[in-house]
Amino acid sequence: MARRATGEDFERLAEVLQRAFATDPVHLWMFPDESSRLRRQARLFRRVLAIYARAGAIWTTEDVAGASLWEPPRQSAPTVTQFMDFLLNIVPVFWRRAFTVARAMGPLAMLHPKEPHWYLAILGSDPERQRSGVGRALLAPVLARCDRERLPAYLEASREENIAYYERFGFELIAPYELPDGPSVYRMVRPAH
Repeated sequence: MARRATGEDFERLAEVLQRAFATDPVHLWMFPDESSRLRRQARLFRRVLAIYARAGAIWTTEDVAGASLWEPPRQSAPTVTQFMDFLLNIVPVFWRRAFTVARAMGPLAMLHPKEPHWYLAILGSDPERQRSGVGRALLAPVLARCDRERLPAYLEASREENIAYYERFGFELIAPYELPDGPSVYRMVRPAH
C-alpha cells in the first residue's frame, strides 16, 4: 500500500533510490567516476526529494521500500527560469560533468507532451524488494488520479527492458532520446483513460 512520503522518510528514500539506480545506465553515464558515484547519487536523490517535496508528489510504501516522484500537470513545459532553478539545485552534485549533464537533459525536458500531464520523474524500489509489487503500489495512486481527471502521464525509462514493465500500466513508447555520448532514454506516454 502506498502513502505520501514525509520529510522523515527522505534520508532513507535517498538510500533506497541510490541502491535502485546503482547500475542504471543513465546514472553510470552521469556519474562515471566509480569512486564517488554512490555518494553523488545519494546526494542527488536528497536534493531531488527536497525539490519534489515543494513542487511535486512523492509516494512511498509503509516500509519505505521505494519511491515515486511525480510532477503535477502544468499548462506548458517548464520555463527556462524553472529549469534553471532546478539545475542550480542539482548541478553541484555533478561537479565536472555538470555542463555535459545539463546539455543533455535540457533538450529532454523540453520534449515533454505539450498538454497538461503527470510526469513520473523517478520510480525506484530497493533491489531486494523488486518484483514484489512495490512499483505497482507506487504507480497506482497517481495513475488512478490520471484516470479520474482524464489526464495523460509521461515518463522517461532509462532501460530498454523497462518498456515492457510500463506498457503493463498503459504507457506507450513515443521515441527514444539519445544522450550525447551516452545511453538511450525511452520516452513513454500513458494516454488519458
